[in-house]
Amino acid sequence: QVQLVESGGDLVQPGGSLRLSCAASGRISSIYAMGWYRQAPGKQRELVAGINRGGWINYADFVKGRFTISRDNAKNTVYLQMNSLKPEDTAVYYCNTDVGLQSYWGQGTQVTVSS
Repeated sequence: QVQLVESGGDLVQPGGSLRLSCAASGRISSIYAMGWYRQAPGKQRELVAGINRGGWINYADFVKGRFTISRDNAKNTVYLQMNSLKPEDTAVYYCNTDVGLQSYWGQGTQVTVSS
């Protein structure tokens, strides 16, 4: 079992910044890659960024140059630094990892970008 807990969501003005955190616990040694997804009202959940144990990173095109994913292995935590936020970034952001055939999700953290 793996537990994921996100934090850091908030209301921010356009152009602002936020840093999301995802703390993992449980079978940490089984985790190879982790990712951030988001889901806006009425839309499907979509991948934002992913990072694996080897440091390989990928980003969705819509966040390249604005968001940065990183991980602190000592703290079992993955971060998502979000800069230059836009209203269309408003969504619930979820942390995810797959262990074998099992997919684990956090409860989500709300990010609202509005003036």
